Amino acid sequence: MAETPPDRLSNNPRSPHFDMEALQRGVGIRFKGRVREDVEEYCVSEGWVRVAAGKAVDRHGLPVTVKLNGEIETWWRDEGEAGDEDAR
Repeated sequence: MAETPPDRLSNNPRSPHFDMEALQRGVGIRFKGRVREDVEEYCVSEGWVRVAAGKAVDRHGLPVTVKLNGEIETWWRDEGEAGDEDAR
C-alpha cells in the first residue's frame, strides 16, 4: 500500500472514493489542528471534510453531512502499532 493515505477517501460503499483496504488500515485526520474521529469523507487537495450533521439521516438512512473547509493532515493509524497485533 502507498506510503501516504489517499488524497480523497469516503466511508460510504456507494461512493467512487470508497477504499476498504485503506479504511481497514485506518486513516487519521487532523482538521484545522484538531484530530477528528467523525469524518465521513475528506479531500486533502481541495481542503475539505464531510461530517455528520447531528443525528439526522436522509430517506436512505445515511447521515446528513455538512462540508467544512480548512487545512487537512492525514496519516496511517497503523504505523507504529504493528507490534500490538503480535501481543494479542
